[in-house]
Amino acid sequence: MKLKYFISLMFLSFVIEIIIAYMFINRIESVKSNPVLINECLKSVEENWGRSDSYVNKYDYSIVDNYGKLIYKNADDIAISINDGIKKNDIMLDVSVDGKTVGKIIFDNKTIKKIDYYRKMLMLAILCISMMQLFLIVIHYTLTRKNIIRPFEKLDTFARRVAQGNLDIPLEIDKGHIFGSFTEAFDLMRLELKKSRMAEKKAYDEKKEAIAQLSHDIKTPVASIKSTSELGYEFSDNEKAKDCFNQINVKSDQLISLVDNLFNSSVNDVAEIEVKPLNQPSYIIKDIIKNADSQNKANDFEVPECKIYVDKLRLLQVFDNIFMNSYKYAGTDIKVDVYIEDDSLVVKVSDKGPGVMEDELPLLKGKYRRGIGAEGKDGAGLGLYLCNYYMENMDGRIVLDNLNQGFCVSLYLRII
Repeated sequence: MKLKYFISLMFLSFVIEIIIAYMFINRIESVKSNPVLINECLKSVEENWGRSDSYVNKYDYSIVDNYGKLIYKNADDIAISINDGIKKNDIMLDVSVDGKTVGKIIFDNKTIKKIDYYRKMLMLAILCISMMQLFLIVIHYTLTRKNIIRPFEKLDTFARRVAQGNLDIPLEIDKGHIFGSFTEAFDLMRLELKKSRMAEKKAYDEKKEAIAQLSHDIKTPVASIKSTSELGYEFSDNEKAKDCFNQINVKSDQLISLVDNLFNSSVNDVAEIEVKPLNQPSYIIKDIIKNADSQNKANDFEVPECKIYVDKLRLLQVFDNIFMNSYKYAGTDIKVDVYIEDDSLVVKVSDKGPGVMEDELPLLKGKYRRGIGAEGKDGAGLGLYLCNYYMENMDGRIVLDNLNQGFCVSLYLRII
C-alpha cells in the first residue's frame, strides 16, 4: 500500500469518526425533555380530571392521587408511584383542580435512556472505526516490512559482507519492491569492487615480482663492485687508496643487506623491517661512524669500553642517516662525543648548522615529517622515523635538540 493511499484512508476514517460523533451528540441534545408538551399534558389532565379518555397523550406519563394510588398511565414500563419516579429521575408535577392538589403526574424521563443508548452506539461506532484503522495500520506495516524493511535488512547484510571483503556472493535482486533498482545498483557496485580488487591484486603481484626481480638484478653489479674493490684493496700500495677500497667494500655489503631486506619484504609481505640486536663491544661505534662519515667531517673521539645491545647493520643505517642529514642541511664540521650515562652509552652527533624550528622538533621522528628548512631538498621524511624505529627495537632511544649554534642528535644505546 502506497503511503499516500494509507494517509488518505486514515484521514477519511478520522473524518467519518468526527461526523458520527457529531451526529450522536445532536441526537442526544434532541432527546431532552420538551417543556411545552409537558405543560400541555398537565393542562389536559387538570381540565379533564376523572375523564381519562379526554387526556392529551403526547408524552408518556402516569397519574397517582394524593394517597399514592395509580389512577392512570398511558404506557408500559413507566413509573407508577412517586418512589419509582424518584428512582428513575422522572419529572413529577402536582395536579391541581379548583385550586386543590388532587394528585401527581409522573412524566417518564426518556432522556437518560436515550443518552445511554446513543452513548453505547457512539462507542460501538468509534470501536468499529478504530478496528478499521488498526486493520489499515497492520496492512500498512505488513506491506512496509515486506517492501522496505526486509529489503533494507538484506541490503544491510550485503553491505556488511562487502565491507568484510566478501565480494563473491551476489545480492538477490527483486524489482517488485521500492529498493528494486537500488539493489541492482548495489550488486553492480559489488561487481565493480570485485573487478577493482582483482586488478589491484594483479598490480600488487606484478609490483612484488618487479621488486623481487630488481632486487636480484641490483645484487649482480654490486657483487662485481665488491669483488673489484677487494682486488683493488689487495693490490694497492697506497694506504689512502686501500682505505677507500675498504669503504667501498663495506658499503657494498651494506647495500647487499638492504637489497636482501627489500627482496624479503616484497616476497614475504613483511610490514616491518626486522631488527636483530645482539651483544656487541662498544668499539664497533668507531668503525660504524667512520663508514658513515664518507666526507670525513667528524672529529676524533674516544669510546668507553662496554658491551652494548645493538643490531650492527641497523645502527650503521642510523648513523648513515644522521651524517647525510648533516651534510645536506648544515654542511659544517661534525662533532662526536661518546660517554656513559647511567645504563646507556650516549653518542652525541652535533653540527653548526641552522637547526630546526622548536615546534618542529617533536614532529621530526614522525613518518613523512620534514622541517621547513628541508624545502627544495631531496627526501621523503622517513629517515628519522626509521632511525627512531631501529633505536626503539634495540631498547634505545634517539633525542633531537637545537644548540645555540647547530643541531644535535643523541643516541642512547643500552649497556649490557
